[in-house]
Amino acid sequence: MGSVARLTRQKISTTISTTALSYLEQLIEKGEVHNLAEAIDLAIDRLLVFENRERLENDTATYFANLTEKEAAEEQALEAALSQSAVGIDVDN
Repeated sequence: MGSVARLTRQKISTTISTTALSYLEQLIEKGEVHNLAEAIDLAIDRLLVFENRERLENDTATYFANLTEKEAAEEQALEAALSQSAVGIDVDN
């Protein structure tokens, strides 16, 4: 991180578990980050991605659980149309 990034960073002082510190140090050892500050940023970024996926999963489940019969039939028709249009598409290439 350059000097510009350092200007926007906040200094904190805290204690963490030995397990958390070990994880952060492993990120540094694997070369994923250069220092402890970057390791913390990466760990938090990963957590945010996980939380966003979990929220999307819950919102999607709620959406489908609350569909009326008519809405569910429309979803099934869209699903069938999409499935049919995807026949022959090789997603691996």
